[in-house]
Amino acid sequence: MERTAALIVAAGRGQRAGGGVPKQWRALAGQRVADWTLACFRNASAVDDIMLVLAEDDRDAWAEFSDCNDLILTKGGTDRAGSVRNGLDALQNRSITKVLIHDVARPCVTPDLIDAICAALDQHEGAAPGLPVTDALWTGDVGLVTGTQDRAHLFAAQTPQGFHYEAIRAAHAAHPGEAADDVEVARAAGIAVAIVPGDADNIKITRPEDFVRAERILGHSMDVRLGNGYDVHRFGPGDFVTLCGVEVAHDRGLQGHSDADVGMHAVTDAIYGALAEGDIGQHFPPSDPQWKGAASEIFLRHAVELAQSRGYRISNVDCTLVCEYPKIGPHAVAMRQKMADIMGLSPDAVSVKATTSERLGFTGRSEGIASLATAALVRS
Repeated sequence: MERTAALIVAAGRGQRAGGGVPKQWRALAGQRVADWTLACFRNASAVDDIMLVLAEDDRDAWAEFSDCNDLILTKGGTDRAGSVRNGLDALQNRSITKVLIHDVARPCVTPDLIDAICAALDQHEGAAPGLPVTDALWTGDVGLVTGTQDRAHLFAAQTPQGFHYEAIRAAHAAHPGEAADDVEVARAAGIAVAIVPGDADNIKITRPEDFVRAERILGHSMDVRLGNGYDVHRFGPGDFVTLCGVEVAHDRGLQGHSDADVGMHAVTDAIYGALAEGDIGQHFPPSDPQWKGAASEIFLRHAVELAQSRGYRISNVDCTLVCEYPKIGPHAVAMRQKMADIMGLSPDAVSVKATTSERLGFTGRSEGIASLATAALVRS
């Protein structure tokens, strides 16, 4: 089976862009540069694996990304070419057939461009995006124009640059020293590289002013959706309730067709709502006996996978449980962790809190538990 990997080079230590830290870790439109880049490849349907190449001494990055199950990490080399070689070597024995090599400092890359590179690799051993040079070109020295350069047949190179995995790995292993990019390495090995139309917005952040332009691009292209969920379950016989995936001892249980996890149901419906995809009942009809007593994480995982298939990532969720008893506070951390694990999020992106209804209404009379939830989905 063919597999495609994205190899993202993030081991650079250059600080020409300012800010006092490597540019990949600087803030950009509410996230870091690297977060935007990773999000795009995570949302790309054509990409199966993501290799992230980090500087060996970047302890904070290693600590943060080591817990990400969807990332493969390896250490960088002394230069970019060395980092790419290390990444290619680390992909060995993973059945990779195609690899897309991308600079982490290009956070405005789009899924459409990634798909175009992958499609070109069905016909060519190498493919890379390029923009035809349209401006006049000069040569210069000490601030003076010394001549002109014919711009015919010239292209500005971009990434991701895609190749058949074994071919580019062998090319890098045989290439002496540094190279301007991976296309140079490929051509030196006799690999023909097709030019795919590039994207003018796929800029590489190099100078401080590039952050302003990138923020403008990302702000215009970002699609943010909010969804709300609400659910109620009545109390019945039992000695525990399941809330946000955690069993909590109680003198009664919650009644429902599934496990009656009112918190997880509200979050699931919030995700469906953000996608305009109805509610749990439409996807898992209560009239279907196969869902009798089903664990609610089945529903939540389906909603998350549906969001991802549409190119969205879940930014955060907020769940409020409304009840007099049981007390939620002692279990809130475990609930957040459980929900985060199911959704593939950091716990700090999941809020679980509780309130009472001041003994008013059915929750105030301890007849059941209600839950309200909001989910934010982002597609860039």
